[in-house]
Amino acid sequence: MKAVFFSDAHLRNGNDEGSTILRSFLRSVSRSGDHLFVVGDLFDFWFSKDGVTYPGFQPIIDELKDLTAGGVQIHLFEGNHDFYLADYFTGDLGIEVFTDAAVLEMEGKRIYVAHGDMVDERDRGYRFLRRLLRSRLFYGLQRMLPLSLLWRLAKRSSEASKEYLAKPQEGLASKMETFALQEFQKGMDAVILGHCHLPVIKTRDVGDRQHHFILLGDWLAHRSYAVLEKGRFELRHYTATPL
Repeated sequence: MKAVFFSDAHLRNGNDEGSTILRSFLRSVSRSGDHLFVVGDLFDFWFSKDGVTYPGFQPIIDELKDLTAGGVQIHLFEGNHDFYLADYFTGDLGIEVFTDAAVLEMEGKRIYVAHGDMVDERDRGYRFLRRLLRSRLFYGLQRMLPLSLLWRLAKRSSEASKEYLAKPQEGLASKMETFALQEFQKGMDAVILGHCHLPVIKTRDVGDRQHHFILLGDWLAHRSYAVLEKGRFELRHYTATPL
């Protein structure tokens, strides 16, 4: 069994270099992977109605469809940029969508996986905004607005978020490591997070058990991803050229 994890592609255009390299990466997964975990912010924004999606996302969506048709099980985690994914990706597409964290049982290991935007408990302003944007009230409101307007507003909002994430990420990485240590004490063998744009892997030996802390990093900047295969975790960097 081979499971692949990546996050934070922040796609906006299906034909730019980042997107074409990601499509090449997904095709490599189709040749060797059994499970693909997209741990949040695959898209830089997401609003969809009646099967209609932002046109620039269609090339990646087609690749995901090909993966599922080829037998790869895909698991999408909502990020702080892309949510309401279940309306489109579950059902006929057969893609599992997680709206929050998940605990997985794989290769005899208990693995905590989340986008990671909720790790910092002191960021109350963000937590309030997150609850608001995912509330039934906001969900109903966005269903009434035209998609073109939603896409335009979402693009502007994502630019503000990019300015925030342009700040040094070491402080966030440290908070995430502290969070992971707490999860290890609860019985987790591994903690895998996105959101922080630094790729990190650390392994701790405790008795006869190993604990793994993994930050997946920013796909656009690092092409980083994690692999679980034969009970071992690795953090890798995709180096193939675009399609």
